Amino acid sequence: MHRQHGRGRRPARRARGAGGPADVPPFDVTGSDVVLVGYFSARQRDFAALMDAAAAELAARGARVVARAVQRRGVSHGGARETSLPFSSRTLLSGGKAREVAEARERTDADAVVFLNALTGHQRHVLTGLFRCPVVSLAETPPPV
Repeated sequence: MHRQHGRGRRPARRARGAGGPADVPPFDVTGSDVVLVGYFSARQRDFAALMDAAAAELAARGARVVARAVQRRGVSHGGARETSLPFSSRTLLSGGKAREVAEARERTDADAVVFLNALTGHQRHVLTGLFRCPVVSLAETPPPV
């Protein structure tokens, strides 16, 4: 019989070589305008204090926080059983929140987007393309010299 090519088969995974998401150099926030983003579960009551502390840490590193965005999970639809899961494994955020961050970055002409949360290499890669600027986790930004 005739075999149909490409149907029902997964595409081959690309090998991670030079230039892949894992090879992104650390971004130095010194002197940069940044958008600060935090992803929090509904169980996290002190998220505003955590955002303030992160903004203070970025200021100590020489960055200026020009906008903030908070994504909360489990506050409305989805309920308690999904509070520990990201809205999207690709972006960590919901689609609307990702658009909101992209608009804030463009409106303020920020140099980078800094997440409080740890990001995977793939998330960093996808978000960098979406926001059209470097995207880093606060833990990944190098300390001031």
